This record gives sequence, structure tokens and C-alpha cells, in this order.
Amino acid sequence: MNRQPNAPKRDWVRVKPGERSSATAMNEKPEYDDQKLLTLLQSAKREVQGLRLIHLHMSLLKDKSQLDLISIKRAMQETADQSAYLQLFSLSNDDVIVLYKGIKFSLISDVCSKIEKLMLSRTSMVKRNPYGEDSLYSIMELSLNFVNVIRFIEGLARENGPDASKAETKPPITLEELGKIERAVQMFDLSPFMLNQPVVDITNGEQNQFEYFELYIAIKALEERLSPNYDITANKWLFSYFTANLDNSVLKALNYGVDFLRGRRIGLNLNLSTIMSASFVKFDERLTADLRGNVILEINKADLVENIDTYKEVVDFASSKGYQICIDGLNDFWVTHMDLEYMACDYAKIFWTDEMDMMSDHEFEVFSEKIRAQSNCRFILARCGSVSGLMFAEKAGIQMVQGRIVDNILRKGVLLRDAIKSAKMMND
Repeated sequence: MNRQPNAPKRDWVRVKPGERSSATAMNEKPEYDDQKLLTLLQSAKREVQGLRLIHLHMSLLKDKSQLDLISIKRAMQETADQSAYLQLFSLSNDDVIVLYKGIKFSLISDVCSKIEKLMLSRTSMVKRNPYGEDSLYSIMELSLNFVNVIRFIEGLARENGPDASKAETKPPITLEELGKIERAVQMFDLSPFMLNQPVVDITNGEQNQFEYFELYIAIKALEERLSPNYDITANKWLFSYFTANLDNSVLKALNYGVDFLRGRRIGLNLNLSTIMSASFVKFDERLTADLRGNVILEINKADLVENIDTYKEVVDFASSKGYQICIDGLNDFWVTHMDLEYMACDYAKIFWTDEMDMMSDHEFEVFSEKIRAQSNCRFILARCGSVSGLMFAEKAGIQMVQGRIVDNILRKGVLLRDAIKSAKMMND
């Protein structure tokens, strides 16, 4: 080998025996690692503890080139010397999967953030990633997401070639198309699209304690069924109008039976205008005082800000009837600067993002102090796509969590407290 004796270690491992150099790879058709990764995971499914996975959603970029993959390999290679294990896989849909072990989360998050900034400085993402996040990358514990990763890779093999999964931006919904959807919804069975997701208290070390179940409509699934050629959410005004009408359809469906409320607390995502409408009055009339106490009215912060007078009416109405209120869609800035005690809400739901893990010590202290200072409002960290969100919640004093990773842990029959404890041990 013509290796320079003083070359840095990372240069020695950049091109392994049997691999092509970067320059050669740029001029040839790339080889994909779908089957290689699938075989590795299937053979090592009992030995994934401690491994983490980075999913770089390159397929969602509007424009990309082979140079992007070279840039990613170079960025990841610079962290390889600090890891117990790191291996990169190029998938047939242009995504990149990285398996690694023994690297602090802050370091790997910093590398991923730099890759994201580099890519988004010259192009854009066509939609959210498969985990519902506005991020080019996702970092997760492999052991807690093993089945989902296997299904994702197997799904690539069923698609029609490398270009099948490339997303195209759909046009915003038109008023005419919205009218067609509204007419269809009136005669449509919404039950297959009505989902529920638990909000779980992480302070209980004996069992997974459910605070309540958020009942919601899978908008994108409904869009694919009723209007596959348009983006319902693209036009803010029309989407708000659509959800107001959808609320009425949900309440109408709930009016057929309220027995599901017995022994279970639910959260309803509703517009303020819906809560003050005749449809909600009809729903309310079917509930006893005890059942009303099992309903949490989830109100989005944007709706609140735009209709503050209506919100005050809703607060008075909820107080008199026994409903509870959750302000939905907050971020760390809103929590730090909003007087939630004055807003008279029982719950406040914060949407988790990786950027929250990058707060300075001062920012985190101010944020966590605001959490501790609220005596009447309980906080929920929602949209937790990785164990990192759960660890942040515990560190910040947030008692309740919600999201995809929570669902995965519950399906495995694992205590959230145990999952957080294991993740902290691996992160140290």
C-alpha cells in the first residue's frame, strides 16, 4: 500500500479494500446498500442494544447530486475516530442511513445539523420527513425502532425503482376542490381516519400511566383518500376553514355514542369557533358532569392568538361545564414568554425539536424555571420522535410525553422510565 506514514488515521480508513475511491464513484452508477443493510440488521437483531441510527432524508430534497453523498461521507468520516463503530449505507431512494455507537449525542447532532444547513443552503425539502418532522435528519435508538427500520428498507424493494419515492410538491387546494371534499365528508365514514395517541406520565416508575388519549383525524391519510392531487394544508385560510367543518363531522360521529368516554380521558383538537357552535352544544348535551370531566379541549396557539376574545369565552364555558383546556403547538420561546397561568389552561403542549437540545445553559435554566413556576398548568412534550426528547423532558421537569417513540416503547411493553434510564446510560 502506498500509504503515507504520517497520514492522519481518518485518511487511512476513508477507502477500505474493495471500495472505489470517491473520484471513481462520482463517474459511475452508484451502488445501493439496501440489501446489505437489511441483511446486517436481520443477522444482528439480538445485538442492536447501544446502536443508534441516523436517517438522512436526502430523497426529500428538491435538488441533489452525487456530490451530496461525498459531502456526507466526508462529514461522517471525521467523527469515525471518536466512535466505537460507525457505518454508512446509501439507499436506493437516495436516503442515507448511518449506524453508530459510542459517540455523544451532542457531537452527532452537530454534524447532522451542519449537513442539513449545507444542503438547505442551496435547495429545499419538498415535504416533512416520514416521521412528521421538519428536519432533514432523524436520530433514534435502533433497539426501540428496529421493526420500523426493517419495514422501511423492505418497502424500498417494493417500490418501482430509485425514482419511485421521490416526492413532488402538490399544488395548494383550491376553493372548488375544497367544496368537493366537504360534500364527500358529509357522507363519509371518518372512523378509519380517527386515531388516538396517548399522553403518558413519565414520573411513575411502576407502570406506564396514561394521562389521556388525544383523538385526532389523520389529515394526510384523509387527503390521500379524498384529494390525492392537492395539498390540503398548503393554504392556511382554506385549511382553517376545512378543519372547522371537519370538527363538526367529528362531533357528529361522536354523538352516535359516548360510552368510549367511560373510564378513559380524551383530548379533542377543536377550533375555538367549533367549541362555541351549535354542534358542540349538541355534543355537550349528551354528556353527564362526570363525562365532561374526562374531556380535554385542545386549542392551537395560533387559533388562540387570532381569536383571543373567543378564547376567553371558551375558558368561561369550560370552567362552568367542567371541561379542561390544553394549549397546543407551543415551542420553548412561547413557554418562556407566555403567562400560562393567566391563560387559565390545565395543560400546555410543547412540540419537541432537536434544536431544543442545543439550548445554552442560560436558555435551558430560564425555560426549566418557567416549567417549575407553573403551579396550575401541566406540561406535555409532544412529537417525541426519539428517546432524546424523553430525556429532555425529564431533565426540564416536564412530566408528560407524547409521540412516535412513546408509541414504539409502549408496543414493546417497556416502561418509559426504563427506556429513559437505558438511553441516559448509553449517552454518558
